Amino acid sequence: MTRIAALFDGPLDLIGDVHGEIDALRDLLHRLGYGPDGTHPEGRRLVFVGDLCDRGPDSPAVLDLVIGLVESGHAQCVLGNHELNILCGAIREGNGWFFEHDHDRAEGKFHTSSAVDPTMRSRYLAFLEALPLALEGPGLRVVHACWHAASVGRVRATSVTGTTAMFDQWEEELEAKLEAEGAFVGARDERLAFGELMHDPNALMPILPNTAVMDETRQMANPIRVLTSGVERVGTAPFYSSGKWRMVERVAWWNEYADDVPVVIGHYWRWPYPVDRAAFGKGGPDLFGGASFDEPLGARKNVYCIDYSVGRRFQERLRGTDFQTRLGALRWPEREVVFDDLVTSAVAGSVARRG
Repeated sequence: MTRIAALFDGPLDLIGDVHGEIDALRDLLHRLGYGPDGTHPEGRRLVFVGDLCDRGPDSPAVLDLVIGLVESGHAQCVLGNHELNILCGAIREGNGWFFEHDHDRAEGKFHTSSAVDPTMRSRYLAFLEALPLALEGPGLRVVHACWHAASVGRVRATSVTGTTAMFDQWEEELEAKLEAEGAFVGARDERLAFGELMHDPNALMPILPNTAVMDETRQMANPIRVLTSGVERVGTAPFYSSGKWRMVERVAWWNEYADDVPVVIGHYWRWPYPVDRAAFGKGGPDLFGGASFDEPLGARKNVYCIDYSVGRRFQERLRGTDFQTRLGALRWPEREVVFDDLVTSAVAGSVARRG
């Protein structure tokens, strides 16, 4: 399978990051008019922007549902950075559900999340390995985090088959380059000097210049990282996010996107209501610059981010607060945003009707 695949023709419903929130997904599909078998009376089809799993109560159920929809021809899905972590065996907060040793439960986290049936691991890995990195049609592009022309070009040009093989080759080439240049030495010394403070949100952390340069290089030299987690550059100051101090910042790449073709993405933690982002563990700059939650982004106003932060719903459960996070969908070509609990107008940004 090509890693930059052809997008479905016809009317679409593009689904944002799900993060194991099976009830929200079922509610959203019902509100969109899909039957239990994934068919729609108007012939619409589904496209998922990735990050199906992790943090939520039932990642296996979400994967089972989406696999069925994709295999029946009713849906497409691109690879997100959370799926990439699973493929690479990378241990991250919230993905313990997949591994034989559940690191999250060992730390007293996500103890109510459903664990994988061990007999399903190979099936899930095969499905994720087959997912394209991006989808492209004449009038729309879909990628998890960033449509980056140079990275897309490298993916198209490589003769390596398979996402993990492709990823591993680029990682090995990069590590050899960094080793030859001696880039590890300064970063290693910085990390040794600060040690556990790197994971202490209350630490007075300076910018670590060698670590910052190495982190930016690692991100930008691997096209799969760029497509699934975006453009990152050395920051002006460190910030604490998702359990550690970070020296590179996410970049609002859509402000530099000059193509006419619209792009739909997830990944970037858009909030449907005003919230204290730091209280949800999301530090760093607000990339949306005051744009309303359903406003298209970029210089050409043709990039649509549909991640409405349902991946932080687990924190709302822990606090016992009402849900302000949402699972969102973008109807195309209508350009209307639909939430798991209400519908909004993507043009006016106002509530059109409630459930």
